[in-house]
Amino acid sequence: MAPVILKEVLLVASGDLRLAANQNCWAAQQAMEEQLGAALARQGYAVRRAHAYDAQKQHGFIDSQKMGMDVFRSLDPQQPLIVAESVWQYSHHVLAGLTTHQGPILTVANWSGQWPGLVGMLNLNGCLTKAGVAYSTLWSEDFTDDFFETGLRQWLQEGTISQDASHVQSFTSATLPAADEKAGRTFGRRFREQKAIMGVFDEGCMGMYNAIVPDELLHPTGVFKERLSQATLYAAMREVSEQDAQAVLHWLLAKGMKFNWGTDEATELTRAQTLDQCRMYVAALRLAAEFGCDTIGIQYQQGLKDLTAASDLVEGLLNNTDRPPVFSLAGEELYPGRALPHFNEVDECAGLDALLTYRLWEELGMSGETTLHDLRWGQLYDTGEGEEFVWLFLISGAAPPAHFVGGYQGASSERQPPMYFRLGGGSLKGISRPGSLVWSRVYVMDGKLHCDLGVGEAVALPAAETQRRWQETTPEWPIMHAVLRGVSRNQMMARHKANHIQVVYAPYEAKAHQACRIKAAALAELGVEVHFCGDVIGVAAPAAAKDRTRHLAMPR
Repeated sequence: MAPVILKEVLLVASGDLRLAANQNCWAAQQAMEEQLGAALARQGYAVRRAHAYDAQKQHGFIDSQKMGMDVFRSLDPQQPLIVAESVWQYSHHVLAGLTTHQGPILTVANWSGQWPGLVGMLNLNGCLTKAGVAYSTLWSEDFTDDFFETGLRQWLQEGTISQDASHVQSFTSATLPAADEKAGRTFGRRFREQKAIMGVFDEGCMGMYNAIVPDELLHPTGVFKERLSQATLYAAMREVSEQDAQAVLHWLLAKGMKFNWGTDEATELTRAQTLDQCRMYVAALRLAAEFGCDTIGIQYQQGLKDLTAASDLVEGLLNNTDRPPVFSLAGEELYPGRALPHFNEVDECAGLDALLTYRLWEELGMSGETTLHDLRWGQLYDTGEGEEFVWLFLISGAAPPAHFVGGYQGASSERQPPMYFRLGGGSLKGISRPGSLVWSRVYVMDGKLHCDLGVGEAVALPAAETQRRWQETTPEWPIMHAVLRGVSRNQMMARHKANHIQVVYAPYEAKAHQACRIKAAALAELGVEVHFCGDVIGVAAPAAAKDRTRHLAMPR
Protein backbone atom coordinates (compact mmCIF):
# COMPACT_ATOMS: atom_id res chain seq x y z
CA MET A 1 0.00 0.00 0.00
CA ALA A 2 1.32 3.45 -0.90
CA PRO A 3 2.13 5.68 2.09
CA VAL A 4 -0.32 8.38 3.03
CA ILE A 5 1.00 11.80 1.99
CA LEU A 6 1.18 13.79 5.19
CA LYS A 7 3.56 16.65 4.55
CA GLU A 8 4.94 18.83 1.78
CA VAL A 9 8.46 19.81 0.80
CA LEU A 10 9.24 22.77 -1.44
CA LEU A 11 11.64 22.36 -4.36
CA VAL A 12 13.63 24.97 -6.26
CA ALA A 13 16.15 24.51 -9.07
CA SER A 14 18.87 27.08 -9.67
CA GLY A 15 20.09 27.18 -13.24
CA ASP A 16 22.59 28.81 -15.53
CA LEU A 17 22.40 32.39 -16.76
CA ARG A 18 22.90 31.22 -20.34
CA LEU A 19 19.70 30.20 -22.12
CA ALA A 20 21.30 27.49 -24.26
CA ALA A 21 22.74 25.75 -21.20
CA ASN A 22 19.40 25.76 -19.40
CA GLN A 23 17.58 24.41 -22.43
CA ASN A 24 20.12 21.66 -23.07
CA CYS A 25 20.10 20.50 -19.45
CA TRP A 26 16.38 20.70 -18.74
CA ALA A 27 15.56 17.08 -19.65
CA ALA A 28 18.18 15.83 -17.19
CA GLN A 29 16.76 18.07 -14.48
CA GLN A 30 13.24 16.74 -15.09
CA ALA A 31 14.41 13.14 -14.83
CA MET A 32 16.27 13.87 -11.60
CA GLU A 33 13.27 15.64 -10.05
CA GLU A 34 11.03 12.67 -10.86
CA GLN A 35 13.41 10.31 -9.05
CA LEU A 36 13.67 12.69 -6.12
CA GLY A 37 9.89 13.04 -5.94
CA ALA A 38 9.51 9.28 -5.82
CA ALA A 39 12.04 9.06 -2.98
CA LEU A 40 10.10 11.69 -1.00
CA ALA A 41 6.83 9.87 -1.65
CA ARG A 42 8.31 6.72 -0.16
CA GLN A 43 8.94 8.74 3.00
CA GLY A 44 5.36 10.04 3.06
CA TYR A 45 6.06 13.50 1.67
CA ALA A 46 4.77 15.38 -1.35
CA VAL A 47 6.99 17.75 -3.27
CA ARG A 48 5.77 21.10 -4.60
CA ARG A 49 7.82 22.89 -7.20
CA ALA A 50 8.09 26.54 -6.19
CA HIS A 51 8.40 27.84 -9.76
CA ALA A 52 6.87 26.66 -13.00
CA TYR A 53 8.24 25.53 -16.34
CA ASP A 54 8.57 28.49 -18.72
CA ALA A 55 7.20 27.46 -22.12
CA GLN A 56 8.79 30.44 -23.87
CA LYS A 57 12.27 29.82 -22.42
CA GLN A 58 11.78 26.03 -22.66
CA HIS A 59 13.14 25.27 -19.21
CA GLY A 60 12.08 25.44 -15.57
CA PHE A 61 15.17 26.85 -13.87
CA ILE A 62 15.56 29.97 -11.79
CA ASP A 63 17.82 31.83 -14.21
CA SER A 64 18.51 35.16 -12.54
CA GLN A 65 18.88 36.70 -9.10
CA LYS A 66 15.78 38.80 -9.76
CA MET A 67 13.71 35.70 -10.53
CA GLY A 68 15.07 33.97 -7.44
CA MET A 69 13.97 36.84 -5.21
CA ASP A 70 10.52 36.83 -6.83
CA VAL A 71 10.16 33.07 -6.23
CA PHE A 72 11.18 33.21 -2.59
CA ARG A 73 8.80 36.09 -1.82
CA SER A 74 5.87 33.72 -2.36
CA LEU A 75 7.19 30.85 -0.22
CA ASP A 76 6.43 29.95 3.36
CA PRO A 77 9.84 30.57 5.00
CA GLN A 78 9.17 27.84 7.57
CA GLN A 79 8.66 24.96 5.11
CA PRO A 80 11.37 22.37 4.45
CA LEU A 81 13.05 23.24 1.14
CA ILE A 82 15.18 21.26 -1.29
CA VAL A 83 17.50 22.83 -3.87
CA ALA A 84 17.71 20.14 -6.54
CA GLU A 85 20.67 20.34 -8.94
CA SER A 86 21.53 18.26 -11.96
CA VAL A 87 23.31 21.12 -13.79
CA TRP A 88 25.90 23.81 -13.31
CA GLN A 89 24.10 26.67 -11.59
CA TYR A 90 24.67 30.28 -10.58
CA SER A 91 24.45 30.27 -6.79
CA HIS A 92 23.45 33.92 -6.49
CA HIS A 93 20.17 33.10 -8.23
CA VAL A 94 18.92 31.53 -4.99
CA LEU A 95 21.36 32.74 -2.35
CA ALA A 96 19.34 35.81 -1.37
CA GLY A 97 16.23 33.73 -0.71
CA LEU A 98 18.12 31.01 1.12
CA THR A 99 19.72 33.51 3.52
CA THR A 100 16.29 34.34 4.96
CA HIS A 101 14.64 30.92 4.69
CA GLN A 102 13.98 29.61 8.19
CA GLY A 103 12.95 26.03 7.49
CA PRO A 104 15.44 23.19 6.93
CA ILE A 105 17.40 23.44 3.66
CA LEU A 106 18.70 20.43 1.75
CA THR A 107 20.92 20.65 -1.32
CA VAL A 108 20.71 17.57 -3.56
CA ALA A 109 22.61 16.55 -6.69
CA ASN A 110 22.55 13.67 -9.13
CA TRP A 111 25.74 11.59 -9.15
CA SER A 112 26.51 12.03 -12.83
CA GLY A 113 29.49 12.95 -14.95
CA GLN A 114 27.45 14.03 -17.94
CA TRP A 115 25.31 16.49 -16.02
CA PRO A 116 27.39 18.64 -13.62
CA GLY A 117 24.91 18.83 -10.77
CA LEU A 118 27.63 17.79 -8.33
CA VAL A 119 29.76 20.77 -9.35
CA GLY A 120 26.82 23.15 -9.10
CA MET A 121 25.77 21.81 -5.71
CA LEU A 122 29.27 22.02 -4.25
CA ASN A 123 29.49 25.64 -5.33
CA LEU A 124 26.16 26.40 -3.70
CA ASN A 125 27.31 24.61 -0.54
CA GLY A 126 30.42 26.79 -0.45
CA CYS A 127 28.31 29.91 -0.88
CA LEU A 128 25.91 28.90 1.89
CA THR A 129 28.85 28.10 4.16
CA LYS A 130 30.40 31.52 3.58
CA ALA A 131 27.01 33.21 4.13
CA GLY A 132 26.45 31.32 7.41
CA VAL A 133 23.26 29.65 6.19
CA ALA A 134 22.35 26.29 7.75
CA TYR A 135 22.00 23.48 5.22
CA SER A 136 22.35 19.74 4.74
CA THR A 137 23.46 18.01 1.58
CA LEU A 138 22.95 14.68 -0.24
CA TRP A 139 23.75 13.03 -3.59
CA SER A 140 22.75 9.87 -5.40
CA GLU A 141 22.87 8.07 -8.72
CA ASP A 142 19.22 7.00 -8.73
CA PHE A 143 17.90 8.16 -5.31
CA THR A 144 17.16 4.63 -4.11
CA ASP A 145 20.44 3.71 -2.36
CA ASP A 146 20.60 3.26 1.42
CA PHE A 147 22.97 6.19 1.97
CA PHE A 148 20.60 8.61 0.28
CA GLU A 149 17.39 7.22 1.77
CA THR A 150 18.83 7.15 5.30
CA GLY A 151 20.05 10.74 4.98
CA LEU A 152 16.78 11.93 3.50
CA ARG A 153 14.81 10.28 6.28
CA GLN A 154 16.96 11.93 8.94
CA TRP A 155 16.60 15.35 7.30
CA LEU A 156 12.82 15.03 7.07
CA GLN A 157 12.56 13.98 10.70
CA GLU A 158 15.27 16.13 12.30
CA GLY A 159 16.03 18.92 9.83
CA THR A 160 19.70 17.97 9.64
CA ILE A 161 21.94 15.10 8.50
CA SER A 162 24.86 13.50 10.34
CA GLN A 163 27.88 12.92 8.12
CA ASP A 164 31.14 11.10 8.80
CA ALA A 165 33.97 13.58 9.41
CA SER A 166 36.43 11.16 11.00
CA HIS A 167 38.92 11.95 8.24
CA VAL A 168 39.34 15.56 9.44
CA GLN A 169 41.69 16.83 12.12
CA SER A 170 42.52 20.39 13.03
CA PHE A 171 46.05 21.74 12.64
CA THR A 172 45.81 23.18 16.15
CA SER A 173 45.35 19.71 17.63
CA ALA A 174 48.04 18.08 15.52
CA THR A 175 51.73 17.63 16.19
CA LEU A 176 54.12 18.08 13.26
CA PRO A 177 57.84 17.37 13.01
CA ALA A 178 59.53 20.48 14.39
CA ALA A 179 61.59 21.04 11.24
CA ASP A 180 58.50 21.01 9.01
CA GLU A 181 56.58 23.43 11.19
CA LYS A 182 59.56 25.77 11.39
CA ALA A 183 60.04 25.68 7.60
CA GLY A 184 56.38 26.41 6.96
CA ARG A 185 56.09 29.21 9.47
CA THR A 186 59.31 30.84 8.29
CA PHE A 187 58.04 30.79 4.72
CA GLY A 188 54.63 32.10 5.82
CA ARG A 189 56.15 35.07 7.65
CA ARG A 190 58.29 35.95 4.63
CA PHE A 191 55.32 35.56 2.27
CA ARG A 192 53.28 37.98 4.38
CA GLU A 193 56.11 40.51 4.81
CA GLN A 194 56.97 40.63 1.10
CA LYS A 195 53.34 41.30 0.15
CA ALA A 196 51.84 40.39 -3.22
CA ILE A 197 49.27 41.71 -5.68
CA MET A 198 46.33 39.63 -6.89
CA GLY A 199 45.04 40.93 -10.22
CA VAL A 200 41.28 40.44 -10.43
CA PHE A 201 39.75 40.87 -13.90
CA ASP A 202 36.18 41.49 -12.71
CA GLU A 203 34.98 39.82 -9.53
CA GLY A 204 32.20 37.31 -8.93
CA CYS A 205 32.19 34.94 -11.90
CA MET A 206 29.03 32.88 -12.50
CA GLY A 207 27.46 33.66 -9.13
CA MET A 208 30.37 32.19 -7.17
CA TYR A 209 29.98 34.20 -3.98
CA ASN A 210 32.16 31.62 -2.25
CA ALA A 211 35.07 32.48 -4.56
CA ILE A 212 35.30 36.11 -3.38
CA VAL A 213 37.67 36.62 -0.45
CA PRO A 214 36.79 39.74 1.55
CA ASP A 215 39.69 42.18 1.59
CA GLU A 216 39.82 42.23 5.38
CA LEU A 217 40.47 38.47 5.37
CA LEU A 218 42.96 38.59 2.51
CA HIS A 219 45.13 41.46 3.73
CA PRO A 220 46.51 39.65 6.82
CA THR A 221 48.02 37.06 4.46
CA GLY A 222 50.03 39.80 2.74
CA VAL A 223 47.99 39.66 -0.49
CA PHE A 224 46.16 42.70 -1.83
CA LYS A 225 43.78 42.93 -4.77
CA GLU A 226 44.30 45.03 -7.87
CA ARG A 227 40.82 45.29 -9.33
CA LEU A 228 41.09 45.31 -13.09
CA SER A 229 38.47 45.25 -15.82
CA GLN A 230 37.98 42.73 -18.56
CA ALA A 231 37.24 45.70 -20.79
CA THR A 232 40.85 46.75 -20.21
CA LEU A 233 42.02 43.27 -21.14
CA TYR A 234 39.98 43.32 -24.35
CA ALA A 235 41.33 46.77 -25.22
CA ALA A 236 44.88 45.57 -24.60
CA MET A 237 44.26 42.57 -26.88
CA ARG A 238 43.50 44.96 -29.74
CA GLU A 239 46.94 46.52 -29.29
CA VAL A 240 48.78 43.19 -29.69
CA SER A 241 50.35 42.95 -33.12
CA GLU A 242 49.73 40.10 -35.53
CA GLN A 243 53.45 39.35 -35.34
CA ASP A 244 53.36 38.95 -31.55
CA ALA A 245 50.30 36.68 -31.69
CA GLN A 246 51.85 34.53 -34.42
CA ALA A 247 55.05 34.22 -32.40
CA VAL A 248 53.12 32.65 -29.51
CA LEU A 249 51.38 30.20 -31.83
CA HIS A 250 54.60 29.25 -33.63
CA TRP A 251 56.29 28.59 -30.25
CA LEU A 252 53.48 26.22 -29.27
CA LEU A 253 53.55 24.41 -32.61
CA ALA A 254 57.32 24.01 -32.34
CA LYS A 255 56.80 22.41 -28.92
CA GLY A 256 54.58 19.80 -30.53
CA MET A 257 51.19 21.03 -29.31
CA LYS A 258 48.28 20.07 -31.56
CA PHE A 259 45.34 22.26 -32.58
CA ASN A 260 42.15 20.63 -33.82
CA TRP A 261 41.31 23.34 -36.34
CA GLY A 262 38.34 23.47 -38.67
CA THR A 263 36.61 26.17 -40.69
CA ASP A 264 33.15 26.58 -39.12
CA GLU A 265 33.45 29.41 -36.57
CA ALA A 266 30.17 28.41 -34.89
CA THR A 267 31.07 24.82 -34.11
CA GLU A 268 34.79 24.30 -34.77
CA LEU A 269 38.04 25.72 -33.47
CA THR A 270 39.62 27.96 -36.10
CA ARG A 271 43.12 29.33 -36.44
CA ALA A 272 41.68 32.84 -36.09
CA GLN A 273 40.16 31.91 -32.70
CA THR A 274 43.50 30.53 -31.53
CA LEU A 275 45.28 33.72 -32.61
CA ASP A 276 42.76 35.73 -30.58
CA GLN A 277 43.69 33.60 -27.58
CA CYS A 278 47.37 34.28 -28.28
CA ARG A 279 46.59 38.01 -28.25
CA MET A 280 44.85 37.61 -24.91
CA TYR A 281 47.87 35.75 -23.52
CA VAL A 282 50.21 38.58 -24.50
CA ALA A 283 47.81 41.26 -23.27
CA ALA A 284 47.29 39.53 -19.92
CA LEU A 285 51.02 39.34 -19.22
CA ARG A 286 51.56 42.96 -20.23
CA LEU A 287 48.76 44.20 -17.99
CA ALA A 288 49.93 41.99 -15.12
CA ALA A 289 53.42 43.43 -15.41
CA GLU A 290 52.11 47.00 -15.64
CA PHE A 291 50.23 46.61 -12.35
CA GLY A 292 52.85 44.44 -10.65
CA CYS A 293 50.56 41.41 -10.30
CA ASP A 294 51.92 38.19 -8.82
CA THR A 295 48.82 36.20 -9.76
CA ILE A 296 45.81 37.00 -11.92
CA GLY A 297 42.30 35.71 -12.56
CA ILE A 298 40.23 36.23 -15.70
CA GLN A 299 36.47 35.87 -15.37
CA TYR A 300 35.59 35.45 -19.07
CA GLN A 301 32.05 34.10 -18.72
CA GLN A 302 30.50 37.54 -18.26
CA GLY A 303 31.54 40.19 -20.74
CA LEU A 304 34.42 38.58 -22.58
CA LYS A 305 32.29 35.65 -23.75
CA ASP A 306 30.42 38.08 -26.02
CA LEU A 307 33.58 39.73 -27.35
CA THR A 308 36.29 37.18 -27.97
CA ALA A 309 37.43 33.57 -27.80
CA ALA A 310 37.70 31.64 -24.53
CA SER A 311 40.44 32.42 -22.02
CA ASP A 312 41.22 28.79 -21.15
CA LEU A 313 44.24 28.26 -23.39
CA VAL A 314 45.66 31.48 -21.95
CA GLU A 315 45.09 30.29 -18.39
CA GLY A 316 46.87 26.99 -18.88
CA LEU A 317 49.88 28.70 -20.47
CA LEU A 318 50.13 31.23 -17.65
CA ASN A 319 50.19 28.39 -15.11
CA ASN A 320 53.22 26.78 -16.79
CA THR A 321 56.81 27.76 -16.04
CA ASP A 322 57.90 26.83 -19.58
CA ARG A 323 55.67 29.00 -21.73
CA PRO A 324 55.86 31.26 -24.80
CA PRO A 325 57.99 34.33 -24.03
CA VAL A 326 56.21 37.68 -23.99
CA PHE A 327 57.89 41.06 -24.18
CA SER A 328 56.82 44.52 -23.16
CA LEU A 329 56.52 47.22 -25.82
CA ALA A 330 59.97 48.34 -24.70
CA GLY A 331 61.36 44.87 -25.47
CA GLU A 332 61.77 43.54 -21.91
CA GLU A 333 60.80 39.88 -21.34
CA LEU A 334 57.97 39.63 -18.81
CA TYR A 335 58.14 37.13 -15.94
CA PRO A 336 61.06 35.27 -17.58
CA GLY A 337 61.38 31.63 -16.57
CA ARG A 338 58.35 31.82 -14.32
CA ALA A 339 54.67 30.97 -14.34
CA LEU A 340 52.15 33.69 -13.60
CA PRO A 341 49.71 31.63 -11.50
CA HIS A 342 46.19 32.04 -12.85
CA PHE A 343 43.03 31.36 -10.85
CA ASN A 344 40.30 30.14 -13.16
CA GLU A 345 36.89 31.84 -13.02
CA VAL A 346 38.38 34.52 -10.70
CA ASP A 347 38.26 32.08 -7.79
CA GLU A 348 40.23 34.19 -5.32
CA CYS A 349 40.43 31.32 -2.82
CA ALA A 350 42.29 29.36 -5.48
CA GLY A 351 44.38 32.43 -6.32
CA LEU A 352 45.76 32.74 -2.80
CA ASP A 353 46.39 28.99 -2.71
CA ALA A 354 48.07 28.93 -6.14
CA LEU A 355 50.45 31.80 -5.41
CA LEU A 356 51.51 30.42 -2.04
CA THR A 357 51.90 26.92 -3.45
CA TYR A 358 53.96 27.96 -6.47
CA ARG A 359 56.39 29.95 -4.34
CA LEU A 360 56.63 27.36 -1.57
CA TRP A 361 57.24 24.48 -3.96
CA GLU A 362 60.02 26.47 -5.63
CA GLU A 363 61.64 27.07 -2.23
CA LEU A 364 61.40 23.35 -1.50
CA GLY A 365 63.16 22.57 -4.78
CA MET A 366 60.09 21.23 -6.61
CA SER A 367 58.16 22.25 -9.70
CA GLY A 368 55.28 24.38 -8.48
CA GLU A 369 52.92 24.36 -11.45
CA THR A 370 49.44 24.17 -9.96
CA THR A 371 45.86 24.41 -11.09
CA LEU A 372 42.35 24.15 -9.82
CA HIS A 373 39.99 21.52 -11.20
CA ASP A 374 36.29 20.97 -10.89
CA LEU A 375 35.53 18.15 -8.47
CA ARG A 376 33.42 16.75 -11.28
CA TRP A 377 32.60 13.09 -10.63
CA GLY A 378 34.13 9.69 -9.91
CA GLN A 379 33.63 5.93 -9.79
CA LEU A 380 35.22 2.83 -8.31
CA TYR A 381 37.96 1.32 -10.45
CA ASP A 382 40.57 -1.40 -9.99
CA THR A 383 43.86 0.46 -10.47
CA GLY A 384 45.91 -2.68 -9.95
CA GLU A 385 45.96 -2.46 -6.17
CA GLY A 386 42.34 -3.43 -5.73
CA GLU A 387 39.22 -1.39 -6.28
CA GLU A 388 39.61 2.28 -5.33
CA PHE A 389 37.44 5.33 -5.76
CA VAL A 390 39.01 7.28 -8.63
CA TRP A 391 37.89 10.88 -8.88
CA LEU A 392 37.60 12.60 -12.22
CA PHE A 393 38.98 16.12 -11.92
CA LEU A 394 38.23 18.29 -14.92
CA ILE A 395 38.62 21.96 -15.78
CA SER A 396 37.85 23.98 -18.87
CA GLY A 397 41.46 24.37 -19.88
CA ALA A 398 43.54 26.03 -17.16
CA ALA A 399 45.73 23.01 -16.40
CA PRO A 400 49.44 23.55 -17.20
CA PRO A 401 51.18 21.31 -19.76
CA ALA A 402 53.71 20.36 -17.05
CA HIS A 403 50.90 18.26 -15.56
CA PHE A 404 50.32 16.25 -18.73
CA VAL A 405 51.72 13.00 -19.99
CA GLY A 406 54.17 14.19 -22.67
CA GLY A 407 53.98 17.86 -21.68
CA TYR A 408 53.25 20.06 -24.71
CA GLN A 409 53.56 17.07 -27.02
CA GLY A 410 50.72 15.44 -25.12
CA ALA A 411 48.62 18.61 -25.20
CA SER A 412 45.97 19.61 -27.69
CA SER A 413 43.50 22.43 -28.11
CA GLU A 414 39.89 21.65 -28.99
CA ARG A 415 36.95 23.93 -29.61
CA GLN A 416 35.10 24.80 -26.43
CA PRO A 417 31.45 23.62 -26.41
CA PRO A 418 29.21 26.16 -28.16
CA MET A 419 26.63 25.79 -25.38
CA TYR A 420 28.91 27.75 -23.05
CA PHE A 421 31.39 29.37 -25.47
CA ARG A 422 29.55 31.02 -28.33
CA LEU A 423 32.65 32.60 -29.88
CA GLY A 424 34.77 29.49 -29.55
CA GLY A 425 38.40 29.32 -28.66
CA GLY A 426 40.30 26.25 -27.61
CA SER A 427 41.05 24.43 -24.40
CA LEU A 428 44.48 23.25 -23.25
CA LYS A 429 43.73 19.55 -23.08
CA GLY A 430 45.81 16.66 -21.81
CA ILE A 431 45.86 13.66 -19.50
CA SER A 432 47.46 14.34 -16.14
CA ARG A 433 50.53 12.18 -15.59
CA PRO A 434 50.71 9.65 -12.74
CA GLY A 435 52.32 10.95 -9.58
CA SER A 436 51.96 12.01 -5.98
CA LEU A 437 49.77 15.03 -5.22
CA VAL A 438 48.97 17.54 -2.56
CA TRP A 439 45.39 18.78 -2.81
CA SER A 440 43.78 21.69 -1.01
CA ARG A 441 40.91 24.14 -0.84
CA VAL A 442 40.86 27.58 0.77
CA TYR A 443 37.38 28.74 1.76
CA VAL A 444 35.53 31.23 3.95
CA MET A 445 33.57 30.00 6.97
CA ASP A 446 32.45 31.77 10.15
CA GLY A 447 34.04 34.98 8.89
CA LYS A 448 37.51 33.41 8.68
CA LEU A 449 39.77 31.87 6.06
CA HIS A 450 40.02 28.09 6.29
CA CYS A 451 41.93 25.50 4.28
CA ASP A 452 41.38 21.75 3.93
CA LEU A 453 44.33 19.84 2.54
CA GLY A 454 45.58 16.31 2.09
CA VAL A 455 47.58 14.02 -0.15
CA GLY A 456 46.65 11.83 -3.04
CA GLU A 457 47.85 10.35 -6.28
CA ALA A 458 47.14 10.97 -9.92
CA VAL A 459 46.77 7.50 -11.40
CA ALA A 460 47.03 6.13 -14.93
CA LEU A 461 43.95 4.41 -16.29
CA PRO A 462 43.75 2.40 -19.52
CA ALA A 463 43.20 4.54 -22.60
CA ALA A 464 39.74 3.06 -23.13
CA GLU A 465 38.68 3.94 -19.56
CA THR A 466 40.04 7.47 -19.91
CA GLN A 467 38.07 7.91 -23.12
CA ARG A 468 34.93 6.51 -21.49
CA ARG A 469 35.25 8.98 -18.63
CA TRP A 470 35.92 11.86 -21.02
CA GLN A 471 32.82 10.98 -23.04
CA GLU A 472 30.79 10.82 -19.83
CA THR A 473 31.85 14.39 -19.01
CA THR A 474 33.45 17.01 -21.29
CA PRO A 475 35.96 15.50 -23.74
CA GLU A 476 37.39 18.88 -24.77
CA TRP A 477 38.84 19.55 -21.32
CA PRO A 478 42.01 18.38 -19.48
CA ILE A 479 41.49 15.44 -17.16
CA MET A 480 43.04 14.07 -13.98
CA HIS A 481 42.30 10.65 -12.47
CA ALA A 482 42.89 11.09 -8.74
CA VAL A 483 42.80 8.93 -5.63
CA LEU A 484 42.62 10.84 -2.33
CA ARG A 485 44.33 9.06 0.54
CA GLY A 486 42.14 8.33 3.53
CA VAL A 487 39.08 10.20 2.23
CA SER A 488 36.01 8.35 0.96
CA ARG A 489 33.66 9.66 -1.70
CA ASN A 490 30.94 10.55 0.77
CA GLN A 491 33.36 12.13 3.25
CA MET A 492 34.74 14.35 0.50
CA MET A 493 31.33 15.42 -0.76
CA ALA A 494 30.00 16.16 2.72
CA ARG A 495 33.03 18.22 3.70
CA HIS A 496 34.13 20.08 0.57
CA LYS A 497 33.14 23.74 0.42
CA ALA A 498 33.60 24.50 -3.28
CA ASN A 499 33.24 23.25 -6.82
CA HIS A 500 37.02 23.62 -7.17
CA ILE A 501 39.97 21.67 -5.78
CA GLN A 502 43.62 22.77 -6.04
CA VAL A 503 46.28 20.21 -7.03
CA VAL A 504 50.07 20.25 -7.26
CA TYR A 505 52.56 17.42 -7.87
CA ALA A 506 55.34 16.21 -5.62
CA PRO A 507 58.23 14.05 -6.90
CA TYR A 508 57.38 11.07 -4.66
CA GLU A 509 54.93 10.11 -1.93
CA ALA A 510 57.04 10.89 1.14
CA LYS A 511 57.81 14.32 -0.29
CA ALA A 512 54.09 14.95 -0.84
CA HIS A 513 53.40 14.25 2.83
CA GLN A 514 56.24 16.50 3.95
CA ALA A 515 55.21 19.31 1.60
CA CYS A 516 51.63 19.01 2.81
CA ARG A 517 52.79 19.44 6.40
CA ILE A 518 54.98 22.44 5.55
CA LYS A 519 52.20 24.06 3.53
CA ALA A 520 49.79 23.60 6.43
CA ALA A 521 52.23 25.36 8.77
CA ALA A 522 52.69 28.21 6.28
CA LEU A 523 48.94 28.72 6.01
CA ALA A 524 48.55 28.61 9.78
CA GLU A 525 51.24 31.27 10.11
CA LEU A 526 49.15 33.47 7.79
CA GLY A 527 46.17 33.12 10.13
CA VAL A 528 44.30 30.52 8.07
CA GLU A 529 42.47 27.82 10.05
CA VAL A 530 43.91 24.60 8.65
CA HIS A 531 42.37 21.13 8.60
CA PHE A 532 44.17 17.94 7.54
CA CYS A 533 41.89 15.61 5.58
CA GLY A 534 42.67 11.93 5.24
CA ASP A 535 45.98 10.21 5.79
CA VAL A 536 48.90 12.64 6.13
CA ILE A 537 51.97 10.81 7.40
CA GLY A 538 53.86 12.59 10.14
CA VAL A 539 50.81 14.38 11.54
CA ALA A 540 50.06 13.12 15.04
CA ALA A 541 46.87 13.93 16.94
CA PRO A 542 45.17 12.67 20.10
CA ALA A 543 42.40 10.16 19.48
CA ALA A 544 39.80 12.65 20.66
CA ALA A 545 40.79 15.11 17.93
CA LYS A 546 38.70 13.31 15.31
CA ASP A 547 34.93 13.44 15.56
CA ARG A 548 33.12 10.42 14.18
CA THR A 549 30.19 12.43 12.89
CA ARG A 550 29.09 15.98 12.50
CA HIS A 551 25.91 17.77 11.50
CA LEU A 552 26.10 19.48 8.13
CA ALA A 553 23.42 21.96 9.10
CA MET A 554 25.35 24.79 10.69
CA PRO A 555 23.87 26.80 13.60
CA ARG A 556 22.43 30.13 12.70
